[in-house]
Amino acid sequence: MLFVQKFGGSSVATPDHIRRVAQKVKATLDEGHQVVVVVSAMGDTTDELVAKAEAVSDTRSGREMDVLLSTGEIQSTALMAMALEALGVPARSFTGRDAGILTDFDHGRARILAVHPQKLQEALAAGVTPVVAGFQGVNARDDVTTLGRGGSDLTAIALASALKADRCEIYSDVAGVFTADPRVVPAAVPLAQLSYDEMLELASQGAQVLQTQAVDYARGNGVVIHARSTFQDAPGTIIDHRGAATNQAVTAVALNKRIAKIGLKGVPDAPGVAAHLFEKLARHGINIDLVIQSLSHEQLNDIAFTVALDDAEAAERLSREALEELKGQGLVVDRNVAKVSAVGSGLLGRPGVAARLFRALADAGVNIQMIGTSEIKISCIIAREQAEVALSAIHEAFGLHESGRLETD
Repeated sequence: MLFVQKFGGSSVATPDHIRRVAQKVKATLDEGHQVVVVVSAMGDTTDELVAKAEAVSDTRSGREMDVLLSTGEIQSTALMAMALEALGVPARSFTGRDAGILTDFDHGRARILAVHPQKLQEALAAGVTPVVAGFQGVNARDDVTTLGRGGSDLTAIALASALKADRCEIYSDVAGVFTADPRVVPAAVPLAQLSYDEMLELASQGAQVLQTQAVDYARGNGVVIHARSTFQDAPGTIIDHRGAATNQAVTAVALNKRIAKIGLKGVPDAPGVAAHLFEKLARHGINIDLVIQSLSHEQLNDIAFTVALDDAEAAERLSREALEELKGQGLVVDRNVAKVSAVGSGLLGRPGVAARLFRALADAGVNIQMIGTSEIKISCIIAREQAEVALSAIHEAFGLHESGRLETD
């Protein structure tokens, strides 16, 4: 069988960690399988590189940032290949370009357009284990691009699809996907199985186990994901087309503290107002999450929305421009908010689920500022200082501490 095994930054944080991962890869090879290894940058390397860039320049082009940040993963590939060689395993490091990962031109959050893995296939045929730098590719101008935070997940899943791998294993410092972040909710338990849609919602709502784009790519290409722990011999979580093996309305809860809320007050109640605002934001690559528009009063409306905290400064500037163009009355920006979300297949098909969630927050003294729903999600914007209390309250209200550890087929 052919496995793609991806190891995150915490898994390769030190030389000792890298040697441990090399032993794990060798164990898979000793079972008679082939392995393509994908690695992230060591520990906090990416953050350290960002800090260095900020120290030398206030104006940093996307191209040069991608060139800089890509070096973190390249270091990991070389060290991992050396560690494997030390164990008697023929290995070779590959950059994203070497691995044939072609992306669009969006530096910092590029999307994969195609994968041409011929060099990897040649290495495998020669009995060599490829070690691929995650998080990076190359565009049609031959410029290095990066795939956004968590982009090594996307690298692994894209390679698994292109190579028609039998398994794509994503290793991190947690034993799969939990009913909540176990660092916030100690009672959280691991889930044996999730659907792509459930995992996509959890990832987009703040669960940090897998990158959102990676899950979407897996869903579109039918790649089965096995989320596992590098440090524990635990079953992990299988993510595929099937839903979680539970009869409960809510499968898991997620928390995202890295958001901001922006509100435009007193804008005209007229066709095209929302379009004008959000088209302006879209032209600058800013993604919008929850949106609320108030009831019209004296032919005026308020519009509030949330964005990622990293986009808050640009979104505030553009919203202020739009406010002036629309002759609105005021702008409100709140960076002290968080989003808690309950996710589960068929969640909204059960009467009383939303009421139960809102009651749990009310009993915990948590005020709800905004609400968003889909067929499998209910999200609430709340004050950031109440985030952990809110997450624990929802987790307890739906008895999620009893819903994990379920057997898969």
